[in-house]
Amino acid sequence: MRRLVSLLAAPALALGALGTLAAPGAAAATSDSDLKVVRLDPDPVAPGGTTTVHAFVANGGPQTAGSPFTVLVELPPGFTPAGPYFPSSCTATGRTVSCTFPAGLPPLRSATALVPVRADAGLPHGLRTVGQVRVVSADDRNPVNNRTPFALTVS
Repeated sequence: MRRLVSLLAAPALALGALGTLAAPGAAAATSDSDLKVVRLDPDPVAPGGTTTVHAFVANGGPQTAGSPFTVLVELPPGFTPAGPYFPSSCTATGRTVSCTFPAGLPPLRSATALVPVRADAGLPHGLRTVGQVRVVSADDRNPVNNRTPFALTVS
């Protein structure tokens, strides 16, 4: 629990703070890193309205992530990606948004993709449904914590 608290207290990387990360296309060096998805439920949304999914990924270490990693936000039926996304390199296919981050995420630091989503206008008030955030990395050593659900609530 103490480790999770320290991960949550670590500042999230903004695109401008990625200057210490490897350049896109740089050769990946293997590392002993543990990327993990931390659950964050978005704010409730009115039918036809938008809310933002915060796809929060932390590196539990002990080393800096040596490979680029991809964050996938998978939305349930009734919700669609509504862009623009952060980082701007994110792309949407159907109900899935894919965001790739460069190698170099230090231990006990985090990266966040911001994915605005729109609730279908016909969704009933009080509906609670579940989406998923996943992280994929070539050198992540612990796949057990690479995905977590998030709840979308229609207000």
